[in-house]
Amino acid sequence: MRLAFLGTPEAAVPALEALVNAGYDVSLVITQPDRRRGRGAELTPSSVKRTASALGIPVSHHLADLYEHDVERAVVVAYGVIIPEALLIKVPMLNVHFSRLPRWRGAAPVERAILAGDRETGVSVISLEPTLDSGPVHIERSVRVGEKTARALTAELAALGAAALLEVLASEELLEHPRAQVGDVTYAKKITKETLHLGPEMSTVLVLRTVRLGGANFFVATKRVGVVSAHSSEVDLSPGRLTLVEGEVVLGTLDGAVTLDDVRPAGSSTMSAHAWWSGLRGSKDDLQWH
Repeated sequence: MRLAFLGTPEAAVPALEALVNAGYDVSLVITQPDRRRGRGAELTPSSVKRTASALGIPVSHHLADLYEHDVERAVVVAYGVIIPEALLIKVPMLNVHFSRLPRWRGAAPVERAILAGDRETGVSVISLEPTLDSGPVHIERSVRVGEKTARALTAELAALGAAALLEVLASEELLEHPRAQVGDVTYAKKITKETLHLGPEMSTVLVLRTVRLGGANFFVATKRVGVVSAHSSEVDLSPGRLTLVEGEVVLGTLDGAVTLDDVRPAGSSTMSAHAWWSGLRGSKDDLQWH
């Protein structure tokens, strides 16, 4: 089967590699343009582009190139752009989506499952339709969320999705007879800077779930502090208070407290919370976080 592949981040790489290793003719890869990853940095290709180049597959940054390309199907995994209806009419497309649809349609299904405290999530291989993540389901697979970080859970789902995709492509029954989505629809809104900003009005549970997303942060005065890892604390602390208790740095939350394990102060690398605390200047008797 001659295929095109549309994808961008690291999470899409397992599916691309699985298709090639299984012997499918992936004749074109379309991915997002190279980006600058830091101030003054050189342009960096996407993870999918690097993988496709290493595999010797032609790469395009232009979705319109698919109109002129002869393929039987396209596979879409975290491409990052809505596919026009006209192109879906020309090229039938399978999409590997990182949730059990119709729960968490949209941009951030893994993160929203964590924030909502879902016990399980999974992957769905669907046929793409013009409306967002609404297409019929060819196959679903589930995993437990547990206390996994978004990064770890995404990696697990990426591997699971790659295997599920191959299962669909190898089965005429699965490929030709998808079922309509069943259940309550929820939408996975994009994760923003505001989502990742911690505040003392948040519960301990919500603080820890947000930390698991990666990029969570808070402020002490005007200094931003990133939180790399943390765990719940039994300390009785008022919301907004920041202090050292028996050698551990503790934040007071709405309903309890959180112990910081590792942090990343603005302009610095990751360090233990205790090392960061030791380097703070001035009085530490009545510190507040916000």
